[in-house]
Amino acid sequence: MDNACRSETICAIATPIGIGGIGIIKISGPDALILLQKIFRPARATSIPPPSHKLIYGWIVDPKTGNLIDEVLASYMARPRSYTGEDVVEINCHSGYAVLRRILDLVLAHGARLARPGEFTLRAFWHGRLDLSQAEAVLDLIHARSDKALEAAGKQLRKGFGEQVLRWREDVLELEAQLEAFMDFSEDLEAEDASALEAVAHHVERNVLPALRRIVDRYEQARVLREGLSMVLVGKPNVGKSSLLNALVGQERAIVTPIAGTTRDVIEDGFLVGGVWVRVLDTAGIREKPDMIESLGIERTLRSVEEADVVVWIVDQSRPLDADDDRIEEKTRHKRRLVVLNKRDCPMETDAEDLRARYGLRDAIVPLCAHDPDDIERWKRFLETEVLEDIFLGLEPAFAVNARHKECLERAVTALERAVQAARTQGLPELVSEDVRAARAALEEILGLHVDDAVLDRIFARFCIGK
Repeated sequence: MDNACRSETICAIATPIGIGGIGIIKISGPDALILLQKIFRPARATSIPPPSHKLIYGWIVDPKTGNLIDEVLASYMARPRSYTGEDVVEINCHSGYAVLRRILDLVLAHGARLARPGEFTLRAFWHGRLDLSQAEAVLDLIHARSDKALEAAGKQLRKGFGEQVLRWREDVLELEAQLEAFMDFSEDLEAEDASALEAVAHHVERNVLPALRRIVDRYEQARVLREGLSMVLVGKPNVGKSSLLNALVGQERAIVTPIAGTTRDVIEDGFLVGGVWVRVLDTAGIREKPDMIESLGIERTLRSVEEADVVVWIVDQSRPLDADDDRIEEKTRHKRRLVVLNKRDCPMETDAEDLRARYGLRDAIVPLCAHDPDDIERWKRFLETEVLEDIFLGLEPAFAVNARHKECLERAVTALERAVQAARTQGLPELVSEDVRAARAALEEILGLHVDDAVLDRIFARFCIGK
């Protein structure tokens, strides 16, 4: 985004459009207060400029006609003590499409332009109110669907992760300074070359690399924390997959009939377990000789299996195992898997021992009836204790990094590993220094100290307009 765009005054509707109690129009930029004064008539005389961070009661008025548009509360937040670091105005009006649209049109007509997605948060980053990892935490906070995701995003927004990255950066900067001093006086210190470089290598291996590797290694845990656990239900037709989905999410989300092959596509919903959002997918039953449409559904089922964090293989205990079960076992054995013996209220044709004997299973096998609320609650507790606690064991929620952070950390780790190797085998401080600088650059990219516009565009395009 060019400098001219940065100096423009922007506006947007900051609340969902619809019938409700309150809607908010947000304005940010050098002309925010001027715009407010053109369309706002306070109920009582107030100072010019009005006091910062105070709500003022009055009306929005069309300057051309003098018509009152709405009764509002307006607030002015003087820079730099605002979300964006610029002058910010917020107009709290009644929520409804016509009201919000009319006020927004007035603001646009008097010189503001419509904000791009995420532009308010982008301006907060430009003005140093947030580092880039904090800006991304704002997005995580908005999309958080569970207590744990909310906690992780909140800690990152309060700079928990950013402060840790800054400490790593300071460590690396100190190493750079030592190496520069070493190279400046290398003629006088030739006899100490090996010991000095070994000291650098030792410090990196002991104090920097382990922490970076630990965060990279826990990326998948962090992803589940932020995005939720992806769980796919698989099995033959009519084993109770759709019934289990409906029971888990607490509503009739999928059609249930006695007709085999009712589910032709992947159906997704979710529920909370242990403060974590679980995305559950009901899939087409896997069987030999399906019709053409059902075959497409089975292809999507197999793709969902590959992408899922957990596969729940549902077996109908009232029917004997057959070749369709064999195929499902083969297609899911490489995944983290739970086995459900459904329809335990029916006469038994297959039990846990049959499954273990036929397939040599070591997976957990849980008998239940999808229509029994007590069974469903027991199964959710089982999911929490056997799956979620294992996934999150030892995870620090403050370090729930995203894919961009992971890629930057991996580059930092690789550069520091090269630095250690160069220090111990080649004995060339110039090479060591170059790798240490590369590691610092990767860490600075996490914070946005050095990042190109393409990366910023990719990050902030994921925001909604108004944030």
